[in-house]
Amino acid sequence: MRHQRLFPPALALTLLVPAAGSAAAQGEEVPHGPGFAARALQALLDGIQFGVIIAICAVGLSLIFGTIHLINFAHGEFVTIGATAAFFLNASAAGPHWHLVPATLAAVAVGVLLGAAVDRTVWRPLRARGTGLINLFIVTIGLSLFLRHLVLLFYGTRPGSYAQYDIQEAYDLGPVGITPRDLTVTLLSVAVLLGVAALLQKTRVGTAIRAVSDNRDLAEASGIDVKRVVSVVWMLGGGLAALGGVFFGLVEIVTWDMGFKLLLLMFAGIILGGLGSAYGAMVGSLVIGVVAQVSTLWFPADLQYAWALLTLIVVLLVRPQGILGRAERVG
Repeated sequence: MRHQRLFPPALALTLLVPAAGSAAAQGEEVPHGPGFAARALQALLDGIQFGVIIAICAVGLSLIFGTIHLINFAHGEFVTIGATAAFFLNASAAGPHWHLVPATLAAVAVGVLLGAAVDRTVWRPLRARGTGLINLFIVTIGLSLFLRHLVLLFYGTRPGSYAQYDIQEAYDLGPVGITPRDLTVTLLSVAVLLGVAALLQKTRVGTAIRAVSDNRDLAEASGIDVKRVVSVVWMLGGGLAALGGVFFGLVEIVTWDMGFKLLLLMFAGIILGGLGSAYGAMVGSLVIGVVAQVSTLWFPADLQYAWALLTLIVVLLVRPQGILGRAERVG
């Protein structure tokens, strides 16, 4: 059924034009929203911030896969535990009400200890028994469920936010704006990623980690203590995940399942960048974050993760080994 026009075209134009011109005739400015270019730059800036936070969380997960070829499904809970530990020390009614900076340092220490404890009590005995990778993957799912509901038991379902840096006025940087909190988080995230890169390239521990990732048997034959390297990787991964959780909770909100929601994007960043490559995880996570935010220019925000994963599929169709991954021969 065709809709009938309420006014003839000429009459409709006569009714609309004076309304728009009357404001200009009275000297009033007609309000205009930001243009597409300004919104695109803002989305790009937000995507970079989101991407570097994902990268901090994903680097440890990538290093764990590179050294022992384990897909740690419980890594998202390391993110949540870091965020909730800082929340307890900083903003919880039952906590000591520390400033966020020392609370963050303590949360990172909790992540480091958690990574070491999980490796020592769970993964090292299972590896010593020769447990298969599929079985180990199933164990990671069980550990993830256990840790997630343990957090739910102590933290609850109510979202929370930290006591400091909650409401701030944004800096006006031309067409874009960013709060001091978000700017600090972004710069600190970039500094941490550069520090991880320097650790891997300039230190003996980093050289040992790269050697074990390239060829575990050859590294062990060369005199490298593989068990010690694996323990260091677990501690590094736990600390980075906890720090990423605090940053994510600072710019968003702290919830009991925040790490699980971020886990899929971490996996996407790792696969997109190249499995087992720390640098690939950084680049892939940055791409995922930017695509997720920029997609909101055209599509609903509820679909931003879906477009990020679609980008992963498209890139893998063109380059199956990922952006920085190495092609391997089969057979």
